[in-house]
This record gives sequence, structure tokens and C-alpha cells, in this order.
Amino acid sequence: MTQSKQADVQAMVLSILRITTAYMFLLHGTSKLFGFPHSPMFDGLQIMSLYGLAGILEVAGGLLLLLGLFTRPVAFVLSGMMAVAYFIGHAIPNGNVAAPFLNRGEAAALFCFVFLYLSAAGGGKWALDNKRSAG
Repeated sequence: MTQSKQADVQAMVLSILRITTAYMFLLHGTSKLFGFPHSPMFDGLQIMSLYGLAGILEVAGGLLLLLGLFTRPVAFVLSGMMAVAYFIGHAIPNGNVAAPFLNRGEAAALFCFVFLYLSAAGGGKWALDNKRSAG
């Protein structure tokens, strides 16, 4: 495979990573704010709460990442959000910082590091950021 072809494939795979991650993240927000998919944990959620703020960031950030719009700054903010979520919601309450499997924080830790990667790597071949910078 030529270097050009390899770079093109890498850019496409980066876009696939961004899109699938954004979709899964977006579902966390829609569950909190709109009840879809339904999770009884979020019934009666107050919008002006920590979970409400998280839901807003998940929906807005998830949509922007899904489109590949402002990918780097949005991913950076969401990475920080997920680091805070990991420590506040999983590591500290369960007293087990270094074992996400045991404190049920695998998703938060993975989102944190995937978003950190996207903040450095960008949105890939199919990001609207490419249209913004070209025009």
C-alpha cells in the first residue's frame, strides 16, 4: 500500500472512530434529557443539576462530534468532562482509582482517552471541519 493510500485509509478510520464514539456518547445525553433510550436512573432529572449539565454537554458535544464540527476543541472539553466524571462518579466513591473494571468506570475512562486522541488527531476525512478550513 502506498503512503498516500495508507494516509487516506487512516483518515477514513479516524472518521469512523469519531462518528461511532459520538453516536454512543450522544445516546447518554438523549437518555438524560429526552428519556430515549429510557433509563429509569434519569427519570425526573433536573436540568440544573450535575447530571443535567452532563446531558447538555453530551447532546451538544455529541452532535458536534458526529458532524465533525469544531472537533478538536469539543473533544478536548469532553475529554476533561469524562475525566471528572470518572473520578467523581466512579473512582473516588468506590475507592478504586486504578481499576475501572471494578469501579464500573470503563466507559468514562475510554470516552476520556478517545476524546483526548480526537482533540489531537482531528476529525478525519469525513469531518465538516475540513469544509470550514477549505472555504
